[in-house]
Amino acid sequence: MNDTFSRAVDTIRVLSADAVQKANSGHPGMPMGGADIAFTLWEKHLRFNPKNTEWGGRDRFVLSTGHGSMLIYSLLHLFECGLTMDDLKEFRQWDSLTPGHPELGHTKGVDITTGPLGSGFASAVGMAMAAKQLAARMGNTELFDQYMYVILGDGCQMEGSTAEAASLAGHLKLNNIIAFYDDNQITIEGATDLAFSEDIAGRYESLGWATMKVDGHNPAEIDSAIVEAKKSDKPVMIICRTVIGKGSPNKSGKASSHGAPLGADEVALVKETLNFPAGESFYIPEDVAALCKEAAARKTAEAEAKEAAIAEFFAANPEKAELYNKLVNKEVPANLIEELLKVVTADKAVATRVSSGECIQKISELVPAFTGGSADLSPSCKSDVAAETSFQADNYAGRNFHYGVREFAMGLCANGQSAFGTTIPYTSTFFVFCDYMKPAIRLAALQNLPQTYVFTHDSFYVGEDGPTHQPIEHLTMLRSIPNLTVLRPADASETAHAWAHAVASSNPVALLLTRQNVPQLPADVVAKIDITKGAYVVSEDADFEAIIMASGSEVAVALEAAETLRAQGKKLRVVSMPSWDLFEKQSADYKESVLPSTCLKRVSVEAASTFGWDKYTGFAGLKIGLDHFGASAPGGVLAEKFGINPKDVAAKVATYLAD
Repeated sequence: MNDTFSRAVDTIRVLSADAVQKANSGHPGMPMGGADIAFTLWEKHLRFNPKNTEWGGRDRFVLSTGHGSMLIYSLLHLFECGLTMDDLKEFRQWDSLTPGHPELGHTKGVDITTGPLGSGFASAVGMAMAAKQLAARMGNTELFDQYMYVILGDGCQMEGSTAEAASLAGHLKLNNIIAFYDDNQITIEGATDLAFSEDIAGRYESLGWATMKVDGHNPAEIDSAIVEAKKSDKPVMIICRTVIGKGSPNKSGKASSHGAPLGADEVALVKETLNFPAGESFYIPEDVAALCKEAAARKTAEAEAKEAAIAEFFAANPEKAELYNKLVNKEVPANLIEELLKVVTADKAVATRVSSGECIQKISELVPAFTGGSADLSPSCKSDVAAETSFQADNYAGRNFHYGVREFAMGLCANGQSAFGTTIPYTSTFFVFCDYMKPAIRLAALQNLPQTYVFTHDSFYVGEDGPTHQPIEHLTMLRSIPNLTVLRPADASETAHAWAHAVASSNPVALLLTRQNVPQLPADVVAKIDITKGAYVVSEDADFEAIIMASGSEVAVALEAAETLRAQGKKLRVVSMPSWDLFEKQSADYKESVLPSTCLKRVSVEAASTFGWDKYTGFAGLKIGLDHFGASAPGGVLAEKFGINPKDVAAKVATYLAD
């Protein structure tokens, strides 16, 4: 590499130090230490189009060490991808395009939101899965040959999400993911040997990865390693020995450069050491600007040539062009709900997980982008598509994913698949295990990543497995996540409506489904279901004196209890409330029409924690639920012991109304 190339690498170091110092906040050490890796990758290998950062044929770049965000921001500026110098100067400031951690959809050129360590790496594995599936479905691995490049650090290596995802990637032989381990051996508390001493190369080789070791400050070695990595039939981990804060005379190699500004005096010394003008901040040498401008033009031309080749392929294969358009547009038929209502079993009591499985079969047939799987629970979650094959190393066209017992990685992989842009992913497990997925769910909501979580066995009715497998507080947790739609359907028809909404949604959706059979709603109710409203009236008397609200399996309980109370002369309204968040999005008039403020006697019934129901019952309302953990016994026995059954609910409501 020539002097200009080396000076470009140093430019990233100085820009990062300047930006963090100006913001008086941030992490200068990682971008200064990882600059050689990243610049070599971007200038020599990464396929992208500076004029169209969302071009579908691009490679993906994931900075799993998201705290080092000035690295990617510097690259996006240098390679003319839309970030201006003013944007760099506004690092970590209000309404800037350079937030503290990279955010998908906020900054052009950022392929996934990163920050929680390990999440970027696992998301990149999901991207690699989606890319392999796309190439297989297109029947052309030469044109559809994107790589997922990841930079991860010591903290990422320690996180369990990385271990889970690496194991899956090795099993699947995802040789389209090349990871660079920024091995600087420093974390916030000090040297990594305080808590970390494993053999990374040995670990990854045991997981089915190829590994290499290079000097992370030698661009020629890094370049050669990437060339070799592209020849591998396995995913590749390139272990790059680096010095955190490289270029800082007094703080390089030290924890003090990790998560705080270097200080004005030290930044001045950095510039002196690297031969940058002492009195200038955010300085880019002319030869570096010219190098990057030439590279940007070359990248644009290469991208345009690639796109022309793909267009030629589609012209010769119109059926592939049609499929591709359906995938990238995530096309969903307008009559999906009508099609789903045809296939669900609605003439007898059936578990909503079974109804969901019936919907999944039909959606897979009608929505080409729909693909997904389970964390080793597809027989119970009813999540496999019978007409499709499994996604494996010898069959990347398969649409049934098998994640093994890796819920956290499953959630993050689905995020990567959704972000890649050619799938509508779904994942499935028992509801109680959403605990393992919560960070991934939060990141999906933060990024507006369309996908569906199929959470079955949604209450203490799980029964004999006992409290470890009986979700109690989980509904409250999911409902608290902004931008996540939570749907708990009452029967087969509501489940069909819930799925139709989920597949077409622009944000993530969680479906909460029963293990046990539930009765079907009356035909007159089915005809007026509108899941998009979040809540609607299923039964009422004129001049009702109280409102009973319920979700999921408890709607049937509420309806039966209401009949008992009506026989006692009570006048009631029963409301199915499958989604609080959708209900909250409705107009004030609609909410008033369902829960009129003139009726202050209100009851909630749900086989879960009652936390939060005050919002709808009022403080004087009656909340029937479970504010303690469950127990091991048949579900019917627990319903009696816990008092969540039609007889006990009717008795509790009668007492409440008598007060």
